Formats: sequence, structure tokens, C-alpha cells
Amino acid sequence: MDTVREEELQLIDRWWRAANYLAVGMIYLQDNPLLQQPLQPEHIKNRLLGHWGSSPGQAFIWAHANRVIRERDLEMLYLSGPGHGAPGVLGPTYLDGSYSEIYPDKSQDAEGMRRFFKQFSFPGHIGSHCTPETPGSIHEGGELGYVLSHACGAVFDNPNLIALACVGDGEAETGPLATSWHINKFLNPINDGAVLPVLHLNGYKIANPTLLARIPHEELASLMRGYGWEPIFVEGSEPMAMHRAMADAMDQAIETIQRVRTSCRASGEAVRPAWPMIVLRSPKGWTGPQEFQGKKLEGFWRSHQVPLAAPNKDPEQLAMLESWLRSYRPEELFDANGILRSDLQTLSPRGDRRMGSSPHANGGQLRRSLRLAPIEAYAVPVEQPGQTEYENTAVLGALLRDTIARNPDSLRVFGPDETASNRLQAIYEVSKKVWMEDLLPEDAGGGELGRSGRVVEMLSEHTLVGMMEGYLLTGRYGFFHTYEAFAHVIASMFNQHAKWLESCNLHAKWRAPIGAWNCLISSTVWRQDHNGFTHQDPGFIDLAGNKSGEVVRVYLPPDANCLLAVAEEALLEPNVCNIIVSDKQKHLQYLTLEQARVHVAKGIGIVRWASNDDCGTEPDDPDVVMACAGDIPSKETLAAVEILRLEIPQLKIRVVNVVKLFALTQPTEHPHGLTDRDFDTIFTTDKPVIFNFHGYPWLIHRLTYRRTNHSNFHVRGYKEKGNINTPLELAMNNQIDRFNLVMDVIDRVPSLGSRAAHLKERMRDSILRHREYAHTYGMDAPEVTDWRWTLPVAT
Repeated sequence: MDTVREEELQLIDRWWRAANYLAVGMIYLQDNPLLQQPLQPEHIKNRLLGHWGSSPGQAFIWAHANRVIRERDLEMLYLSGPGHGAPGVLGPTYLDGSYSEIYPDKSQDAEGMRRFFKQFSFPGHIGSHCTPETPGSIHEGGELGYVLSHACGAVFDNPNLIALACVGDGEAETGPLATSWHINKFLNPINDGAVLPVLHLNGYKIANPTLLARIPHEELASLMRGYGWEPIFVEGSEPMAMHRAMADAMDQAIETIQRVRTSCRASGEAVRPAWPMIVLRSPKGWTGPQEFQGKKLEGFWRSHQVPLAAPNKDPEQLAMLESWLRSYRPEELFDANGILRSDLQTLSPRGDRRMGSSPHANGGQLRRSLRLAPIEAYAVPVEQPGQTEYENTAVLGALLRDTIARNPDSLRVFGPDETASNRLQAIYEVSKKVWMEDLLPEDAGGGELGRSGRVVEMLSEHTLVGMMEGYLLTGRYGFFHTYEAFAHVIASMFNQHAKWLESCNLHAKWRAPIGAWNCLISSTVWRQDHNGFTHQDPGFIDLAGNKSGEVVRVYLPPDANCLLAVAEEALLEPNVCNIIVSDKQKHLQYLTLEQARVHVAKGIGIVRWASNDDCGTEPDDPDVVMACAGDIPSKETLAAVEILRLEIPQLKIRVVNVVKLFALTQPTEHPHGLTDRDFDTIFTTDKPVIFNFHGYPWLIHRLTYRRTNHSNFHVRGYKEKGNINTPLELAMNNQIDRFNLVMDVIDRVPSLGSRAAHLKERMRDSILRHREYAHTYGMDAPEVTDWRWTLPVAT
């Protein structure tokens, strides 16, 4: 180590001490930021919340990243994986000036530092995760397991970016993180950037050792090599020795990344190297108090959160806290005005090269408008409603195909081995599935694999959605699709992303809007005649009902043209999460594209061609409203309407279809919501409403309970009644079928009663007959599978 390097490492050590000083100050202090006087109880926060344990390690990583960024002019993004790891990120962003630029009141002086300390994990201010308010962050860390998948998504199609991802050793025990080590199988060194993982082993979780910190060195090295990474170990506790080792490790890792890039880009041949990763083993709560009252702190789980729990009440703890803070020698770090000393300021990169100011961490600034292919080219011809069948999602596949062609470096499709299964295989005409593993000769016969591609498939919904989120948060567009029953796997990820967007709207308005989080739910509950009960669960959309209406959308298009119109709206709206429910099997088609656009724009509408309550000269006054949402419920509703109109022609029926689920709620709750006046106009204020719903029926009651006519709403939906059933049998089990709907109308329209007894009896007979047919022949009767709308179409 030459003298210049040693002097530089001494400066890096001081910079790191400054970051640690800030982290301790954030957790404990509300006043006296530079220790101008001895600490007093009134200088300590009354509310001590925060996590000290991982902060020194994260600041250590950041300090060494600053050096390689400066020396090599790198584009680098930092992602914090450890839970509650914000102090290790906030301190560095304050030191490099990024924080003060966004929040001028947190200026780089004593008064600004006081405000910076006071706000941390304090009511009305910021949390202990890297929330959206944190400059440089695209990864909250509130739920562990996604730092590597987010990092991977960030570097897709970002060839110059390096995502430095700190993996906490507690986080490393989660299923999503364990699976996401496989991201290296999807990174193309020519078109993509690189992920540099740093596995931070500080040994402990909240109150337990961590698994990877306790296994033998060679076992850990073998594990990482087995995942396809080449580990570089940095281990110890003596600061200067660790600085030397970390500097060498960072140089080695960056040189390997650049060598791979240069070679592949010069040859045009993409390979999967053994990408470098760093294993940083340092004490938990490094540089903090070693023990208190005979109990070990540094290097043990007691340093995980707040090592000294009551310094405002215990003089011994107060004295220890002051000694701890003064051990960083703040007088060597800041001048009397609280300004970082000039020689330490020079250690941070400049401008956008600062990780706290990276434009990739505010990806909406980089986002270009999506060039959506015109949907007219994919419209399904509909001469008469309810006459022809089509695979609804196939048209979406064609639309995505051509939209990918128009956006070759900013749109990717993610799914767990189901692109063709969900009828989106048209995408393969312009893009393959990215695959950096071995290619076999037989793969050419329909494998659709390629070294570059816009389709990412892996049997880990967690990793895929994490990739998509990283892609979105750095300014691009993504589309995820999955089977309906297993969308629950990523329910908490949807929850976290929705909360991120809501926090951006409320607390971090400086963040530019990002592309929509899109999820197509297919292979739906009502078409599981071979998968059975395990694949019957439409409840993912219930979760959306718990989120802020500003950031969630649920669409239930009944046919292909409505799905196209939904895609036209959903793909272009920023800062929202879209859940689109559309089955992949053939379904009846009802609306032309022009009609579908109008229907989707309204979100809810009267199906005039199937209704008979509009008598021209007489005021509209239906006897019953037949409402539906979803493809199969819509078909069964129409079939029931046809039976009723043929059997009881004097009955006035209004048919209503809902495509935007949240149109049912008030506009104060959701932008799609109908006013009470419009809702009452459509559903009446006193007539029975038979609502046939795709999902669990109580969701409709949740959305409509404050409406005038809610007491007359009778909702049918999935009730956990299923097995290996034919489509009609499953519908009958859950009473969303045409026969049960007819009986519902008879039971709830006062003017019918016993006058429709014979019809009701025939409906019961039909249920028994069709169940017997299914159990005899293993399929539904032709009169059901071949059903078409036969009545004249009202105009």
C-alpha cells in the first residue's frame, strides 16, 4: 500500500466516522448536534426508535463506493437490503449534499444537522426504512428479500449502471432473497448493467444468530459459487485493516465487471461470467459500545436496534452515549459551524454521480412516454353481440408484441413460465426469453430462448415482480402476468409498492411519476376444470380494495375488445398499480372496439342490447337490475336474462356490466367512483339488484354499503365451493350460474312470487340434469358450451 493510498484511506475512515456519528445522532439526539456542551437528558429524544446494527457496515460500503465512482467515473446506484437500514444511507446522503438539496431546511450546518437528527423515526417525519423520502433510494427494505431482484431490474437495459446491493444476513434467510441470487442468469453483459452484491454478515438478527454468519467459510464460499458468483471476502473489525481489504475488494470487483463488459461488447458475444460479489463480515453495531452492565453489545444481537435504551433517564447510559459520540472525534469531521471539513467533502462524487443524486433513483425523470401500438389493429370483429368466441388475452399478446417493437429498450414482460399458457406467445415474434445459461440444440425447436430478450421467465413470482419493480423505479415499463390463484404469492410486494406510490404522492412529491405496476391475472377461478380446488381463488383483488384509491385500479373486461381498451388506458397511466383480470380461454364477444372504449371510459354501463326496460315512450322503470363483473359471470348473467325474457316477457330487466371495479364506490374514495346520483340512476333506489361477480361476493358489499339501494343488493360470487368441476358445475356449486340467477330473480321480485313457481321448478330440474350430465360425460352439455345470445339486439 503506497503512501498516497494510505492517506486516502485515512480520509475515508474519517468520512466513515462522520457517517457513523450522524447515524448515532439520528437515533438519539434532538439537540446539541456537535456536542458543543456535555450531553443532558433534554438533548435526547423522548422517542428512541431506529436500528443501529447494520448502519456502520452500510456506511462503510458507501464510503468505498464513493472512491471507485470518483476514480472511474462510474454510474452507481445503492440499494439497502437490511431492515430498518436507513441510518446507514441517510448519513451518507447528508454528507454528499444530496439530502440538503432536496430538503433545504436540513442544511449542512449545525442548525440543519439538528433538524436532520430530530426528524428521524419521529412522528410527522421520516421512518427508519429507506422510504421514498430518502434520496438515492428505490428500495424501501420494509419487507425483506427483494434487494437483489430490485437491483437486477434497475440494471436491465442500463448498460453503464452498477447496482451496489447490500444484502443483510437476516434478509439472506428469506425465500425471495435466496431465489434472487439467480438473477445472474438473466443479465446480458452487452445490453445490461451489472449487480454487485455485498453480503453483509454482522452475525445477528433481532435476537438470534444468522445462518450464513455461522456456517464455515468454505461452505459459504461454495454456496455463493454454486449460485454462480465469485465471492471476495472482507472480514475483520480493525478499521484500517478493513479499509485496506475493502478498497482491494472493490477494485477487484469493478475491474472484473469492466473487463467482462469490454470483452463482450467488443466481440458481440454475450456470456454469463462468474460475476463478482463481496462478503463483508463485520461486527454488528461496529464502533458502538462494546458492553453495558456486563452484557455484550457490539458484535451481538443487543446492538440491533437501540443499544442504550434510556439515556434520557439513566445517567450511566447518558455518559456512555456521550463517550460513544465523542469517540468519533466530531471536531476532526465538522468545523465549528457544523460544516463537513473540505478534505472530506472532496471524497464524495460530484453532481449526478453521487449515489444520493443518481437520476436512476428518481427514475421518473428518465422515463420516456410509452409508444403504445394503436389498438385498432387488434380489434376482434363483432357483428352481433354474444355470437362468436375468442381467446381474450391473445389480442393482448399481439398488442404487447408490437408495443415491445416500438419500445425495444424500455418495456419488458415478466411471468413464471406462462407466457404461452396465458396466450401471450405472439410476443415471441419480436422477442425471445432472455436466457444466459447453456443453450441446447433442441431449444431451437420452440424453446424461444435467446441471449437477449424482452421476456423474463422464472418460477419465482417474487424475483420476477422484484425485477419489474426495479425496472419501473428506474424509469421504464413492465408487465407481469400470472395464474389467479397464485397471485397471492406477491400480495405483500403489491402492498409495498402501492404504499411506496402513496408515500410519493403524499411525502416525496419531488419524485417524478413512474410507469404503472401492471399485473394480468389469468387462468381464473371459473376455468379450473382440471386443476381443481387449489387453483380456485379470486381473492387477490380484495387486497386492492384495502389500498388508497389514488394508486390502485382493478379491471374486469368481459371480452377481448374491452381488454384492449383497458390496456390502452392502464399501460399509459403513471404512478398506479393495475390489476387486470382476464381469462385465457375462449369467451363470447360482445362489444365492438368503439363500444368497448366507451364502456371502459365510463367503467360501468347499462347493456342496452340485452335490456328490455327501455320502452321508448314510457319512463325506464325496471323490475330488476341484473349486474355482472367478469367474463364468466357476464356470460351466465346474459344466459339468465335470456331465459327470463323468454319465460316472463312482461318482466322489465336492466342489465349492467362493471369493468372498473372501483366505479362501485364513491368518487371521494376512488377516481373511478360514480357519484351517488349516477349510481342511483343505474341501479335504482328501490329495485332488487342481482349482482353476479367474478370474486368473493362480500367485496361488492364492501364497495356499495353506503349506496342508497345497498339493502336490495344480492351478490353472487365464489364461495369456496369447488373441485374437479366442469365450468357450469363449478358455477352451479357457487350459485353464479344462469339457473340459480333466474331463481334469485323469482325470489326477489315481489310481483313474481308463486306466479313463477313452474319456472323455478324447471330451473331446479336443469341444475340436477346438468350436474348428472357432467358426472356422466366429463363435460358440460352442448346447450351450455354452445350457448349464444338468440334474442333480438336492442339498439
